[in-house]
Amino acid sequence: MKIENRITNLLQIKYPIIQAGMVWASGWKLASAVSNNGGLGLIGSGSMKPDMLREHIKKCNAATEKPFGVNIPLLRGDAQDLINTVIEENVTIVFTSAGHPGKFIDQLKKKNIKVVHVVPSLKYALKAESVGCDAVVGEGVEAGGHNGADEITTFCLIPQLVDALKIPVIAAGGIADGRGILAALSLGAEGVQIGTRFAVTEESSAHPVYKQKVVEAKDNDTILVLKKIGMARMIKNEFTKTVYQAEANGADKQKLLELLGEKRERLGIFEGDKQNGMMEAGQGAGLIKEILPVKVLMEKLIIEFDEAAAKIQSYK
Repeated sequence: MKIENRITNLLQIKYPIIQAGMVWASGWKLASAVSNNGGLGLIGSGSMKPDMLREHIKKCNAATEKPFGVNIPLLRGDAQDLINTVIEENVTIVFTSAGHPGKFIDQLKKKNIKVVHVVPSLKYALKAESVGCDAVVGEGVEAGGHNGADEITTFCLIPQLVDALKIPVIAAGGIADGRGILAALSLGAEGVQIGTRFAVTEESSAHPVYKQKVVEAKDNDTILVLKKIGMARMIKNEFTKTVYQAEANGADKQKLLELLGEKRERLGIFEGDKQNGMMEAGQGAGLIKEILPVKVLMEKLIIEFDEAAAKIQSYK
């Protein structure tokens, strides 16, 4: 894989591979390992208070001299505090999600911070471009965690974004190996963002039980639930059965919020409660067969990409 394009130049990385900023899985250990091996690691601030985020940034700076970034969900009540923290700690790359970046982008750009926004549709991609984002991540509904209400797949979303936008597009959702990377770039993306595959690495802070559940997952072992209050994809368990049945019976938002309760993501991903927690994972889970160190995974992704590219070349 020898690729130099707008994404590798923008983020100053060797490979156009970005590790998603996932709650309870992507702390400084994972982010620094990905960056040290040629990709871009992201600290997932969605499960952190500002003081904890500051600690992870400092540790990441100590563990790598390569670029890394922070993912910030903008719908959080303390989003401004998280923004202030990345500015104070001189973070140079911010990925935003779950909200409109227009409210915060001026203060980020004034500090020469590169801003990439995660979008589920063309409508939101155009808004991100219009306010000055440097790139977008087009995330299909195959992705783990929270997804767009329109349920657009990665394969359909990416070429539409590429055709309509002037800024570069990063593909996400269902990408778990080198073949997926090649497919995304073939659709016009200039990079990929990979979540679940990186969540199942040795450096991920996710619980061993969570990682094993992903390894054991097959093609149909994830489900979309909570569509009225913030649709999310996760591995099927007793919690998803309860929610799915409640939704089928017409449960309103209040009832679903009561079922969700608090800290359900922490319970599943970080504490390893495989029946009652939200074990967020993408449909690419069926492709994940082992828990690897990041270094080995990055090497594997590159070999798979090169092999898939060579196979395509052989068709000529």
